[in-house]
Amino acid sequence: MHVVATAGHVDHGKSSLVRSLTGTDPDRLAEEKRRGLTIDLGFAWAELPGAGSVAFVDVPGHSSFVPTMLAGVGPVPVALLVVAADGGWMPQSAEHLAALDALGVRHGLLVVTRADLADPAPALAAARAELAGTSLAGVPAVACSAVTGAGLDEVRRVLAEVLAAVPAPRAAGPVRLWVDRAFTIRGAGTVVTGTLGAGTLRTGDELDLATASGVRRARVRGLQSLEQDVASASGVARVAVNLRGVERGEVGRGDALVTPGWSVRTDVLDVRCPGAGEGPGELPGRLVVHAGSAAVPARSRPLGRDGADLLVRLRLEAPLPLVLGDRLLLRDPARHLVLGAGVVLDVRPPALRRRGAAAARVADLQGLGGEPDEASELRRRRVVRGADLRAMGVRVRTSPVAGDWHVAPGLLERAGERLAGLVAEHAAADPLRPGLPLEEARRALGLPDRALVQAAVRPPLQLVDGRVVAGAAAAQLPPRVERAVAAVLADLAGRPFAAPDAERLRELGLGRSELAAAVRAGRLERVAEGVVLAPGALRRAARALAGLPQPFTASEARRALGTSRRVALPLLEALDAARLTSRGADDRRRVLGDGGRPAPVGRPGGAEPPRE
Repeated sequence: MHVVATAGHVDHGKSSLVRSLTGTDPDRLAEEKRRGLTIDLGFAWAELPGAGSVAFVDVPGHSSFVPTMLAGVGPVPVALLVVAADGGWMPQSAEHLAALDALGVRHGLLVVTRADLADPAPALAAARAELAGTSLAGVPAVACSAVTGAGLDEVRRVLAEVLAAVPAPRAAGPVRLWVDRAFTIRGAGTVVTGTLGAGTLRTGDELDLATASGVRRARVRGLQSLEQDVASASGVARVAVNLRGVERGEVGRGDALVTPGWSVRTDVLDVRCPGAGEGPGELPGRLVVHAGSAAVPARSRPLGRDGADLLVRLRLEAPLPLVLGDRLLLRDPARHLVLGAGVVLDVRPPALRRRGAAAARVADLQGLGGEPDEASELRRRRVVRGADLRAMGVRVRTSPVAGDWHVAPGLLERAGERLAGLVAEHAAADPLRPGLPLEEARRALGLPDRALVQAAVRPPLQLVDGRVVAGAAAAQLPPRVERAVAAVLADLAGRPFAAPDAERLRELGLGRSELAAAVRAGRLERVAEGVVLAPGALRRAARALAGLPQPFTASEARRALGTSRRVALPLLEALDAARLTSRGADDRRRVLGDGGRPAPVGRPGGAEPPRE
């Protein structure tokens, strides 16, 4: 299918031309028929020889309805620019052409109507002169009369040639359907219509419904195209979508149905305005941004110039689902003036807080044309999730370095070099805590995720218990602490479960920090706060307790281990936590055998009792 939008001054015969080509009156409202004036968008379709199915979006030509006109032509790739032979080029002809030019519409047909009322040649010559220098310069032209039928066959033939030259959209691409109508059908519920520019819609699809108030998930209950029920529809096409679970008041013109994860709902964006005058004051501070069928008031902040183009920060009053490269139309409603185009360069721009930030931003955006490019985005953003790149419209070709994170070339290598220095500084400042905690390293490197710090670790650095250490640094203790630990181990050599008390630890200079460092280094084993034993103490205790009749009491365990109640109770709890022992309802314990199975009751070590 092809979709064509009309454009032109009021009462120049747009609707009459569509009626003659399709046999359907696009004016559907009673007031339109009474006044003979198109007020809202009209729709009609026909089979054209050489072109197949062609749907027409008929737009109003009166100056009061320019926003409605823009809602109709925004998503449509082909224009039918209509000029009356007896009226010639008029103000709305110029405004509609400026809009088509700003939107980048390059395929179209100039039709001079009412050729039965006046010589079409002057109007045709004037229109060609106006089209020169715009995106529609050089489009073919035909004169016709909807009343006599003269020239209509030529309109059909030339229009078919124009449509044949329009590039086919990507049927496999994401969907973004701008809603131009929403209504309710009894027994079906809410229905929205729009021009599907690319991608494929199917019944049963789940889409994001992006509105000014938020985003919600909507399911496609049914589809129609050209008044026929269909299971799927691919762009370009006019479609009616029956939405399940969406009330009529929740959706309207300017909202959009989008493939989840394939656009960014944003209210702040940076745009390039091609050829926007000579000075930064060309754009008014308040304007209206048109995107698809949406029209949103916005504030503009000129950033600076890049050659003949103006770079502008736009702050929208309501967010829109946009991607890089989107072409917006900027309009001054106070002067009824189309200001030009805005090509989206960034849908997630950084805040401009510091002095000189605008100039720095211009340097950052310089040379960008809006084409989604992964290398460019990685260079500017340094670190970004693949899902965010895809949402911005970027085709992701590289592999993530950690999780879904993609980074600029060389960034991890530079981060690794800096990380080595940070680890050395940390070790010098706090020798009792060898190794830089991952979170501290993440903050120092300015990275958004600890996984990226891990990806930056290169030998001789290594990751040990959530810390980045240099080589064997995690196992090294300051000489003073090493001597104290050696003294503790000497004390434990004869009585392995007689943990040193607080006085002995103070005497040796082993405070909380020193003990923690010794435990991290694997030189001591922590049983509880202030209770440390030699490495492997839990396993040795379990072997010793296995020699008791099972189950055993805490008092029996204390005597078997040759230690005090201060040590025995936390040691038994530690054995329970390590699943080396199991505590019963009567507070007796038994040593667990292999695989966590209890040892049999009776003889030491779990041996079977003698049978009588």
